[in-house]
Amino acid sequence: MKLFDDIPVERPATPVLDTLETPAALRAMNDTQLTQLADELRAYLLYSVGVSGGHFGAGLGVVELTVALHHALETPRDRLVWDVGHQAYPHKILTGRREAMQHIRQFGGLAAFPRRSESEYDTFGVGHSSTSVSAALGMALAARARGEQRRVCAVIGDGALSAGMAFEALAHAGHVDANLLVILNDNEMSISENVGGMASYLARIMSSKPYTSMRENGKRVLSHLPGALELARRTEEHMKGMVSPATLFEEMGFNYIGPLDGHDLPTLVQTLRNMRDMEGPQFLHVKTRKGRGFLPAEADPIGYHAITKLEKADAGQTPPPLKPVDPLAPKPRKYCNVFGDWLCDMAATDERLIGITPAMREGSDLVRFSREYPERYYDVAIAEQHAVTLAAGIACEAMKPVVAIYSTFLQRGYDQLIHDVAVQHLDVTFAIDRAGVVGEDGPTHHGALDLSYLRCVPGMVVLAPADEAECRAMLSAAYQHAGPAAVRYPRGTGPGAEVPEHLEALPIGQAECRRRAGGDGPRVALLAFGSLNVPAAEVAERLDASHLNMRSVKPLDREAVLAAADEHDLLVTLEENVVAGGAGSGVAELLAAEGRASMLLQLGLPDGFVEHGKPAELLAECGLDADGIEASIRQRLGD
Repeated sequence: MKLFDDIPVERPATPVLDTLETPAALRAMNDTQLTQLADELRAYLLYSVGVSGGHFGAGLGVVELTVALHHALETPRDRLVWDVGHQAYPHKILTGRREAMQHIRQFGGLAAFPRRSESEYDTFGVGHSSTSVSAALGMALAARARGEQRRVCAVIGDGALSAGMAFEALAHAGHVDANLLVILNDNEMSISENVGGMASYLARIMSSKPYTSMRENGKRVLSHLPGALELARRTEEHMKGMVSPATLFEEMGFNYIGPLDGHDLPTLVQTLRNMRDMEGPQFLHVKTRKGRGFLPAEADPIGYHAITKLEKADAGQTPPPLKPVDPLAPKPRKYCNVFGDWLCDMAATDERLIGITPAMREGSDLVRFSREYPERYYDVAIAEQHAVTLAAGIACEAMKPVVAIYSTFLQRGYDQLIHDVAVQHLDVTFAIDRAGVVGEDGPTHHGALDLSYLRCVPGMVVLAPADEAECRAMLSAAYQHAGPAAVRYPRGTGPGAEVPEHLEALPIGQAECRRRAGGDGPRVALLAFGSLNVPAAEVAERLDASHLNMRSVKPLDREAVLAAADEHDLLVTLEENVVAGGAGSGVAELLAAEGRASMLLQLGLPDGFVEHGKPAELLAECGLDADGIEASIRQRLGD
């Protein structure tokens, strides 16, 4: 394997890779050619991500596995399902999208994750984790129902395997005896001890046709001898148990093979060739290393999970070395940083505070909290449903849980939020990160729905800060509220408001008037929620309009809304959420309940899934930048 210290700034020579427009050609290659292809694929992956930015470490870790899979499987006829999709960049490169990779995650470019509409090789669209086994099982059962002979393979990581959905699918697959191959890409959790050469040797033996044939023939012969079949089964089980953790998956109905070195390409190729035609549920456990082949990423897999694109140096200059993000280093104040500091400060004043996150320690900035209060910190892995109900159980014992979670991932714990938290009116605070459009990760990661799905929950308090200072004050308000409460804030930095050190709470349900309209022409009031207060301020100046920072989505400031309706000809609601059921709908419901026939314009995200791109590009595309908002208002007024 070729190792790299730096990311290539010029396109590397890839003579073998350049001959591949589809994976079909690599199926005729021998082991030497496949090894060269893997080296070229890793070099090109480094180069292309350096140009575009994007997910990084996971793809490097599955280069050999991706080559082996496309060599062994007749893709796209055989179905290959990737979980999450962080590791799918090598797959995209090998399936006809090599040159387009330089524009991945950019507006109008390739999607960050596998997408069915993008390629016939992308058999299932992903973005959230732990879905691959369920989807692949559905494909396998459909093939069986239609009498079609094809292999279906799901690749799932050890982190994604921690979710209950994955185990539900595994249990079902074993029950229905589906022809399904599940590959566990184990790169961190250490589910089993890596026993090296012996494990690889045994994997080749256990997957070989002579071994499987001998096992099946032996079962038929021994079935006529009392007790012999059970003795043979136990002997095989103990033999496999000496070198592999087969018990759990075999009990679920899978034939377990592994663990293999996931970077040993010849062994992977041989094993997958053997397993492709094996009947019933098959489970292959491979051990890989995130960032494999790029030494800085191997040393710091968390920091190199994803990178920004490299800026080209001037002619004759050496580009600066790429540095990973240090979670503890000083950085611009992002909303998640405001939350992380608030959590530690509030924990220092209240011993009842418990912090919970579903595998988002770095993303939600709980790093400092996890180190200062380890006994009060719980990372439950990728188990959003469990995270919410765990918080409910903690709240039952007079403690104060705070759940730090992304908007798009809270959708997975929605039933638990309703039945386990809200129905029982438990004191749980939800710190909802990545609300609104999040950028290059696209529709699976935008937080476009949370105002709608939270606002309809009885007893729920929902707050949306306009800036960093309000975020801290709203977190204190939600925490002090005796019941379920949520603060939703966007990804990245805010307008740059100075954040106070105190923990004073902002009053719930009280709007702030930031500007009053002049007297000429139609009087317009902008009722802005959260992040859209920034363009609202600019539009208010352009149109000489009133500007209300609404702050609270639920409960609404009833008096402020009714006063605005009385004093203005047009009310305009602004939110970085879908219009349907969102904050603007709450204003419309209030006006209808009060019998006010005010002219109302509701602006927000469209009734469709917003694509990927930079947040500013996406907001402009949705008409939610200052120019778009002004144009919509003028159109409504007939200007």
